[in-house]
Amino acid sequence: MSDHSPGFLALVAQARGRIREIDAADLADALAREPDAALIDVREESEYAGGHVTGAEHLGKGVIERDIEARHPDPQQPLYLYCGGGYRSALAADALRAMGYGRVVSVDGGWRALRELMPTES
Repeated sequence: MSDHSPGFLALVAQARGRIREIDAADLADALAREPDAALIDVREESEYAGGHVTGAEHLGKGVIERDIEARHPDPQQPLYLYCGGGYRSALAADALRAMGYGRVVSVDGGWRALRELMPTES
């Protein structure tokens, strides 16, 4: 299933034990229920430029901890994070949780699933 190293997978598994996740198939309904939610693509800038969910904001995993408070100062705003498959978004969600963001959700399946489920743009 994955070309990821065992250490990386173990780190993601630990993060997943501390965060909320939803399946990519449930994202559209979740966003419809929470109109104040933000959808954040945490992939690399080049990945985002190659295609992303319509309306998704880019805030890469490499800078999300640095920039989140300026972009989303309310730690209770619902934030839905996605990446390519759900690994990096789980790590980013865990970091935001540790920073006090209480309504962060990682989208399991990520871009690989979302591009078939939701409107996209490039």
